[in-house]
Amino acid sequence: MVLLHPTYFSPISQYVAIANTKEFVFEVEDNFQKQTYRNRCYIYTADGKHLLNVPIQHNKGIKQKTRDVKIDYKDDWHKIHLKTLQTAYSSSPFFEFYIDELKLIFEKRFTFLLDLNLKCHELIMDALQLEISYSKTSEYQKDIQYFDARKLATAKTKEEFILDRYIQVFEQNKGFISNLSILDLLFMEGPNALNYLESQTINFK
Repeated sequence: MVLLHPTYFSPISQYVAIANTKEFVFEVEDNFQKQTYRNRCYIYTADGKHLLNVPIQHNKGIKQKTRDVKIDYKDDWHKIHLKTLQTAYSSSPFFEFYIDELKLIFEKRFTFLLDLNLKCHELIMDALQLEISYSKTSEYQKDIQYFDARKLATAKTKEEFILDRYIQVFEQNKGFISNLSILDLLFMEGPNALNYLESQTINFK
């Protein structure tokens, strides 16, 4: 059993943890934290590592539970994200296999960040053809009885997760970049992405 945060098109390391367990739990009772993969992911563009950020509505001075965080649509971020993905990955081997399902997510306006993240997760699991059940916490988990992998949601960390190389669109120009969004792996490896995930290990204290 693994404990994880639901994140936005999660980093590959999170799906390594998922692919190598039989069941996992999503922590949904935590307080929202900035600079995490809860509302961001990194992809590979012609300019290198690129941030896609989901803007949220802030309540000044008030802590929000992640499940209560609402998405801010005033800047049409969803259109920008889709266009950026199309520009970056249209030449990748498996882009056309998944773009139609991705468009459905970006065309829908989710009120809550958690709902968006869970929908992204469902899309990825379907694409990987990976059937692993999950549950959601009913209270914040302090005394953990299983593998706590919540730190995989931390975007700003000194800890790097070095994963095996696979071919990337702009690798010849910028070199291999490890642990990008799962979308990068999916667009490049397609059905083989699951074999890749199952062959990796995530080690941290």
